[in-house]
Amino acid sequence: MKYSAIVAGLLAGSLVPLSAAPAWGFAAVLNPDAAQSQNIAGFGPLDPSPPSGITVDEIIQKFGARESEFSRARDNYIFRQTVRVQTISEDNGRPDGEYMQVTDITFDKQGRRNEHVVFAPQNSLQRVTMTPADFEEIEHRLPFVLTAEEMSQYDVKYLGRQKVDELDTYVFDAGPKTLVKGKRYFQGKVWVDQRDYQIVLINGQTVPQDMRKGHEDLQPPFTTYYEQIDGKYWFPTYTKAEGVLHFPGGGGGMAQDVHMKNIVKYTDYKQFRATSRIIYDGQDITNNRAPEADQNKQPAPPANPPK
Repeated sequence: MKYSAIVAGLLAGSLVPLSAAPAWGFAAVLNPDAAQSQNIAGFGPLDPSPPSGITVDEIIQKFGARESEFSRARDNYIFRQTVRVQTISEDNGRPDGEYMQVTDITFDKQGRRNEHVVFAPQNSLQRVTMTPADFEEIEHRLPFVLTAEEMSQYDVKYLGRQKVDELDTYVFDAGPKTLVKGKRYFQGKVWVDQRDYQIVLINGQTVPQDMRKGHEDLQPPFTTYYEQIDGKYWFPTYTKAEGVLHFPGGGGGMAQDVHMKNIVKYTDYKQFRATSRIIYDGQDITNNRAPEADQNKQPAPPANPPK
């Protein structure tokens, strides 16, 4: 998330513990190493052995192709986006400032994508400032999609296989090969469903973190959950970002810590139009989900995520 010069500094490496976590291990995802070292409900052990019956390169190729199909399909869906950004007082653990906006993403009569703000109470943030760049972060990086077209920009390393809730997943580490000036990237862990070859969970942060004086651009680490919509694709539905940001001050100012907690929900997905055919492994799946996919598969995200 981009902040104004009011708060400039370095992202902390540690995270503040969550006050509530669903049974399958939300807190563990914000600190994914904990899921491997502790008996966290919902997370099986990470198996670093090679995949069976398929190579890592083949998985990455299928994964990228499937994400490209999903990216095109999502452009034909309307949905509601709810954003809540809070600064948290270290004295009592309660919010001392909040920004909230509810937006409907729809289409106009000409079929052009349209954003309609339906609820926006008065902004009470004082220690940080929202800017238009923040919404690009919310729109493009928190609901991360790693398409075949973008795959060449990333180093994608296979980490192993892991059971997450009822899903069998492949786990990858992903980060940019080269930082291109003016561009932002995802860096972190990606969980990919073994049957649908789509992202079902991510944990990481946006890079680079810009700390140039007067151009500070900082974001806390985040976790995004995905759910299966219409029995076809895994859509981002819930993101939580939380961390303590350390600001060194400057110009004689005092250093300060700011505890940030951001929630983004993407709800009410509905298909608006279907203007193209989706081909997967030579089969037309425009009106069907991926071949061999389990029609009764349960979504990965928690049923009752923390508020």
